[in-house]
Amino acid sequence: MNSDQKKLIKATVPILRSGGEDLTNYFYARMFRHHPELRNMFNMGNQANGRQKSALANAVLAYAENIEDPSVLMGVLKGIGSKHTSLNIQPEQYKIVGTHLIASIGEVVGEAATPEILEAWTAAFYELANIMITVEKELYDANTAKPGGWNGWRNFVIKKIVEESAEIKSFYLYPEDGKEIADFHSGQFISVQVFVDELNLLQPRQYSLSSAFNPEYYRISVKRESGMNSSPAGKVSNTLHSKSEGDIISVSAPAGIFHLEKDSDSPLVLISGGVGFTPMLSMLETNMSCLQNKKTVWIHGCRNESVHAFKNQIADLKQEAKWLETFTFYDSVENQEGLSEGIIKGRVDLDKCRESILLEEAKFYICGPEMFIRTQYQALLQLNVNQENIFYEEFGPQLINLN
Repeated sequence: MNSDQKKLIKATVPILRSGGEDLTNYFYARMFRHHPELRNMFNMGNQANGRQKSALANAVLAYAENIEDPSVLMGVLKGIGSKHTSLNIQPEQYKIVGTHLIASIGEVVGEAATPEILEAWTAAFYELANIMITVEKELYDANTAKPGGWNGWRNFVIKKIVEESAEIKSFYLYPEDGKEIADFHSGQFISVQVFVDELNLLQPRQYSLSSAFNPEYYRISVKRESGMNSSPAGKVSNTLHSKSEGDIISVSAPAGIFHLEKDSDSPLVLISGGVGFTPMLSMLETNMSCLQNKKTVWIHGCRNESVHAFKNQIADLKQEAKWLETFTFYDSVENQEGLSEGIIKGRVDLDKCRESILLEEAKFYICGPEMFIRTQYQALLQLNVNQENIFYEEFGPQLINLN
């Protein structure tokens, strides 16, 4: 891109701020109309609830605002690239996206989208696409170089299903070919792909691995989400919950930038909401299995005891592990007098745990719904935690950029 084109991109920032979501909404409808096969690659639940268009609008705006130096976005781009590789996104698909995004700018913005502006955005998009393709090639190469690694989809057999709470089941996934599987960092995820009858589509979803690495299987723990009416939300989780032992699903290799730092001796503070406990459980099991036994404080919040998955296992571990301290917040409690030690009624309140979590050189990991992450992140800053020591994982499209 030349300097004049960058100035034109910067000039479109006000339009993106005010109408970015209208543009991305139009773009997705246009692209799916011309390429309906891509509906099998996109999470149609996030299309229906608007999260995908919001995430893309935010990404386009951030890129335009930083067009002079896109490298400042590299951390975000690596996270997006990691999700793309887990969905087997290929370079040729960027051309499809570029074609329909530029066409959408012209059709939505109208006369204000001059040929010069469209030319500038074409150059900007393909510059970004080349960055993403490079990032993703490195990740794909790393996958194939890893023992047991692979790219694309691989069949796994559901050999065991365990009901962990009123709405969460764990699925133990073994490779159908019986060959080696790739190791992973605790906190990472896999994508699974299932056919959803109601949508007549293949649908991918990303689920955090919920155990320490085991060379025989991967474990995911999935909450059954309740969709409303004809909304695609919850279709994949409900499809998974209807599966039986022996069924086969497609799985991508482990991916993700939210994970424990390798060989770090720092104490851990894990903060989770709802099904956001899954990567934390992997971190906890890894800490235990590697015999590191780093001081760990786990703060978890959920609606009530009936939906609190793995509570008995954690309670047993806490009895054995002197390095583990837990605080559990329940939104509602049936018997206030019968609360176990470490159970607190109400929403997660880090101020009630401050004496336990303000550990020297501690690393803080947050996972849960968007508002939960924002709330706990701000709470940590108010407790004077260095934001460089705070890491978070947002399920679904990336809407948060706090660091």
